[in-house]
Amino acid sequence: MKSLYDDYYLRLLAYVNKILADPHHAEDVVQETMLRAWQHADSLTPERGSVWGWLTRVAHNIAIDRIRARRARPTEVDEAAGTASGEYDADHADAVVNRVVVAKMVSRLTPGHRSVLYEVYFADSTATKAARSLGIPPGTVKSRLHHALRNLKTTMDPRSRDIYNSRR
Repeated sequence: MKSLYDDYYLRLLAYVNKILADPHHAEDVVQETMLRAWQHADSLTPERGSVWGWLTRVAHNIAIDRIRARRARPTEVDEAAGTASGEYDADHADAVVNRVVVAKMVSRLTPGHRSVLYEVYFADSTATKAARSLGIPPGTVKSRLHHALRNLKTTMDPRSRDIYNSRR
């Protein structure tokens, strides 16, 4: 095995690196190839072909399998962090905090306002459909929705509360 490494490791590494263009993955492929050579040492005889030919064929197959596997699976989080893609939000803590704050604010609404808000925004109903679902007139749905949204806005932005109060 030592002579196999001494004779072929560097050449095989250069060969695989040309295929993968990644020295770290190339080293992994060469290590896997050498492991398979050790497992099939009895078949590495001059009568069955050159050792170099066997090593390059096995290394080539392993490298191609890795390329295919990389293309077949979705991009991993660590790989996406290095891209300029807008799909990956490196720090989603703000979004989590916003969701918690909004959920808490909605929970403080009166049950009537909360149910109208749910029907119109979360169930994607029209005022008429929400009115039928809740058993109230469409005008009441519109009024409650207006008051619920105004309440949320003034709760979120203290400046709006000051403006609203100054108009009274």
